Amino acid sequence: MEIYQRLINKETKLSLIGLGYVGLPIALEFAKHVPVIGFDISEKRVEMMQNKEDPSEELPSEAFENCDITFTAKVEALREASFHIVAVPTPIDTHNMPDLSPLLAATRSVGKVLKKGDYVVYESTVYPGATEEECIPILEELSGLKFVKDFKVGYSPERINPGDKVHTISTITKIVSGCDDISLDNIAKTYELVVKAGVHRAPTMKVAEAAKVIENTQRDVNIALMNELSIIFNRMGINTYDVLEAAGTKWNFLKFFPGLVGGHCIGVDPYYLAFKAREYRYHPQIINSGRFVNDSMGFYIAKQLVKKLIDKGKTILHSNVLVMGMTFKENVSDLRNSKVADVVSELKTYGVSVDVVDPHASSKEVEKEYGFKLTEKIKDNYDAVIIAVSHDDYLGITEDYLKSICAENPILVDIKGIFKDKIHDMSYWSL
Repeated sequence: MEIYQRLINKETKLSLIGLGYVGLPIALEFAKHVPVIGFDISEKRVEMMQNKEDPSEELPSEAFENCDITFTAKVEALREASFHIVAVPTPIDTHNMPDLSPLLAATRSVGKVLKKGDYVVYESTVYPGATEEECIPILEELSGLKFVKDFKVGYSPERINPGDKVHTISTITKIVSGCDDISLDNIAKTYELVVKAGVHRAPTMKVAEAAKVIENTQRDVNIALMNELSIIFNRMGINTYDVLEAAGTKWNFLKFFPGLVGGHCIGVDPYYLAFKAREYRYHPQIINSGRFVNDSMGFYIAKQLVKKLIDKGKTILHSNVLVMGMTFKENVSDLRNSKVADVVSELKTYGVSVDVVDPHASSKEVEKEYGFKLTEKIKDNYDAVIIAVSHDDYLGITEDYLKSICAENPILVDIKGIFKDKIHDMSYWSL
């Protein structure tokens, strides 16, 4: 009997390895249709989910209702499952090289419990070929089984957008791939249980891996162009958002905007593709240039503010700056690879005193990740305020409020341009 049929007959279970922003929503969605084992290495996170709490603060407790799911931190519990989905982070190291250690650790966990007839599907973003070259040999070695003959493997890249309530697991077309026609059919039918938008059957796992990694590489390059244009227009004394508004009236103009590019996808995935390209003796120029521009923007913003403070006659060593927003994007608690940290660190190199606030971030997590705490109480003597993240909480802020927390002749740095044409008495600057 096919694995798909066994799942819907509840004769076996589906496991989800890695219950973060990506894994937990997928696990809960599948748990509405088939029995699921949710596995995470963090016992604390598992305990929270057992109490119907999302550690990532993305899902309400109601999302756990009517779900046939067991949460565990014990690898042995995975033996009850026959269809394993791996959705762990794939970050980069300090040298911007792929760090596959979480993926390979998860693969080892699966390899120890893998049985004849089992399926393993990877969702983690990787470079083309990683599943076959890095993961499958580990599965074979630890299980003693033979790939294709004894177990099947597929790749179906995650497309979840943190904080997005519209584009979810069920509403985004799912790319699926398998190691042969049988596995592709079973994997496709299994995902069709939860993906209302349907699936796209990629011809190979490498194609599916490549499709995922270029989605974010394309966005990265386009945002880099907008950031470079903002630097040029700043020197010309032109507001970038005015230019984009005008250019956007043409039907085929691509509406990308300048900004800080962080997080676990757009700021990471291009490095995976560039890494693999070098193996084929090609050094990607556009991809690397885009990464350079976007990785430099935090430092650029800080330097522009320092120049403006000097123009105002402020003493830099005694200047106070408030940064509003620390997460990598609006309305999420995710701090991974937040480029706001670059703005903060660069300002501090000039001797500027910096306070940082964020209604969505944990001060403990900020300190763990970046070495400083969030400010508990906003003061009333800031020489400049930086709106770094366009949280909904900040959209209703008035100029009167901003002036009330500032010293004389304050500057507002509005990175995302959300206060364009709304500031009249403060010095205003945006990308």
